[in-house]
Amino acid sequence: MDGEALSGGTTTVVRIGRTVRRPVRAWSEAVQWLLGRLAAAQVRGVPRWHGVDEQGREVLDFLPGEVGTDPVPEQARRDSALVSAAKLLRRVHDATAHLPDKTGRRWRLPTVEPVEVVCHGDFAPYNCVFDHGETTGVFDFDAAHPGPRRWDLAYALYRFTPMSTVDSPPVPEQARRARLFLDSYGRTRGDRLDVVDALAPRLLALVDFMRGEAAAGDPNFARHLEQGHADIYLKDAEHLTRHRPTWTRIVVG
Repeated sequence: MDGEALSGGTTTVVRIGRTVRRPVRAWSEAVQWLLGRLAAAQVRGVPRWHGVDEQGREVLDFLPGEVGTDPVPEQARRDSALVSAAKLLRRVHDATAHLPDKTGRRWRLPTVEPVEVVCHGDFAPYNCVFDHGETTGVFDFDAAHPGPRRWDLAYALYRFTPMSTVDSPPVPEQARRARLFLDSYGRTRGDRLDVVDALAPRLLALVDFMRGEAAAGDPNFARHLEQGHADIYLKDAEHLTRHRPTWTRIVVG
């Protein structure tokens, strides 16, 4: 069963029927534990883990729908996709909030204090599937790690709004979409301020992680640095800092 190679990530993933197969990594055990907890909590829109196949690959559900890879499809840009994405992320967070042993595992990314939930770590259109303008699922939990809700929300806002200098709406529209996402998630005014405070630091932490992984010999992150991804994140962090008054006025309210 050779299957169909799926593009878009840094790991070789193959679709076979209603499943996807991917290599086992050093942090896979933690992700398997997380997916098991989400399944037990009956969180819909998250792949289930079905063990390891004869080639030593993880077997997970294939999530049907249109993936939001670049160029981001029109349906993934709709307000309805934004609202449903926020609600999906809330369900993932709520299901992990009371797990007592979430910090005692080997995650790919370091724990961020204060620990509230298990963050997805890379909640973005390219890791979600869409159907009729709704976000119906999220996959690729490789970047999952314990941390505060605001840490995950900050990156989700950056990607879904998107709050960027590249292929993004005007700043007031970015702020409107960010407020819609946070309202749909259920954040209060003070909680929204915490997310705004985390926007630029979240991108700077990502740059530090990329540089560390590249220095440790990861060819994917080395390639991303060569392609200028970190430079974009640094420019966008400046953008987020520069427009802080707009985020505060519209996003926080």
